[in-house]
Amino acid sequence: MEIIESKIRTSSSEYKENFEDLKHKVESLRKLIRKIELGGGEKAIERHKGRGKLTARERISSLIDPGTSFLEFSPLAAEGVYPDSVPSAGILTGIGRICGVDCVIVANDATVKGGTYYPLTVKKHIRAQEIALQNFLPCIYLVDSGGAFLPMQDEVFPDKDHFGKIFYNQANLSAFKIPQISVVMGSCTAGGAYIPAMSDESVIVKGNGTIFLGGPPLVRAATGEIVTPEELGGALVHSTISGVTDHYAEDDAHAIEITRNIVSTLHHAGNVITKDSISWEDPLYPSEEIYGIIQKDIRKSYDVREIIARIVDGSRFQEFKKYYGTTLVTGFAKIYGKMVGIIANNGVLFSESALKASHFIELCNQREIPLLFLQNITGFMVGKKYENSGIAKDGAKMVNAVSTSIVPKYSIVIGGSYGAGNYGMCGRAFNPRFLWMWPNSRISVMGGEQAANVLLTVKMEQLEREGKKLSEAEQFAFRKPILDDYESRSSCIYSSARLWDDGVIDPAKTRDILGIALYANHSKKPEYPRYGIFRM
Repeated sequence: MEIIESKIRTSSSEYKENFEDLKHKVESLRKLIRKIELGGGEKAIERHKGRGKLTARERISSLIDPGTSFLEFSPLAAEGVYPDSVPSAGILTGIGRICGVDCVIVANDATVKGGTYYPLTVKKHIRAQEIALQNFLPCIYLVDSGGAFLPMQDEVFPDKDHFGKIFYNQANLSAFKIPQISVVMGSCTAGGAYIPAMSDESVIVKGNGTIFLGGPPLVRAATGEIVTPEELGGALVHSTISGVTDHYAEDDAHAIEITRNIVSTLHHAGNVITKDSISWEDPLYPSEEIYGIIQKDIRKSYDVREIIARIVDGSRFQEFKKYYGTTLVTGFAKIYGKMVGIIANNGVLFSESALKASHFIELCNQREIPLLFLQNITGFMVGKKYENSGIAKDGAKMVNAVSTSIVPKYSIVIGGSYGAGNYGMCGRAFNPRFLWMWPNSRISVMGGEQAANVLLTVKMEQLEREGKKLSEAEQFAFRKPILDDYESRSSCIYSSARLWDDGVIDPAKTRDILGIALYANHSKKPEYPRYGIFRM
């Protein structure tokens, strides 16, 4: 493979200005995440520890192998969405290595509203199970939850992708021979009782762990029976009488030890990134230089090859159709020794770009090579000339190819993700294994300026029919709230809070995160690809 020769001048004023801008965005992101990591706050943590419990983060840290990292999904979930603060939607999810086996870990944070399930808590839990299914990863549930958040029960309980989907997924994951392991470390109430009951193996902690479909207040109201939580569904009851759980733990630490022992018995081979098993080259250029390459003004262009050079092994890239459809860069590279096919925006999409992408996607499916999409796209080219030449049908070929591709797909929004360009570049609806955003990224149906201008044009045409006009001041007043709204609702924080992605990441950590994701894929060999109709 050819080495990408970087043309970036790190001493230039533009580079330095860009660097400081993105560095500031990354530091702001880190500050927000540090605040979120406190969960329900210091007082709630103190109460939690007073019951002899570890926090959700401490539980995960103790569970995973020493010296390994936890790839957390969507830490910004629910940020600013609800009237009350619900950090991380009250649940932690991610991939961690346990006894050499990559596992999806789902841990309720009982310091946040008692670990109850808000709508986004359910969505986040289900997304973790989806990742487990796609990548064939065992699931470990660290349960400590009061069940559904009752004031929002109508948004949590009845629909297809609400609370019941968690149990549907558990049954099907187990049917696919994907291990399901539960550790009851606190409350496990109402429908939540099915999490340990539907697991392959379950652990329960003495004193704190309880499992019941109806808690003591409900039992008393329904039957008049007065019973304590421990008598109704404590660790001793379920380990010696009901048989709902399989392992009795003295405390959280003991429960984690038992869980690690369970994982060690799984017939589920680990796939660890080590130089003993595979070799790779580091990129030739520091990953932090990405800060200076990304333009402060999202509308300004740069050569996306400079980004690729700081992500892939040895900065080596075998480019495909380099001189055709030049606003899209395609080619092969390795990340931690794993071959990937890269599709990266380098401008607006034309027919040639779309046809090039379709060809390349077919090629990767033929060779069973995963696809990595680097999104920075305003959309497809518009105008009479391009419509007449059939850009709609050429764009449809690209969307068709992305939709029916059967190799693992990974998407990173490194700039803008607008309109139909989002679809062609494997947005959330097109089922990428993972989708991450950078702190500078934006996502919406179109840019704020375009939206404001379109709506203003419609308004002015309407007024003209009535014989009226808008002054410049009135036009400004009309456009401003639209611009402000798009500025707020297209930000990466807004997106991640609603789980439109799997997290906002530090651009300098992109290579490492992709490495974990690529090696976490244990799915079976893909089927032969089948495509829909390509309109010629």
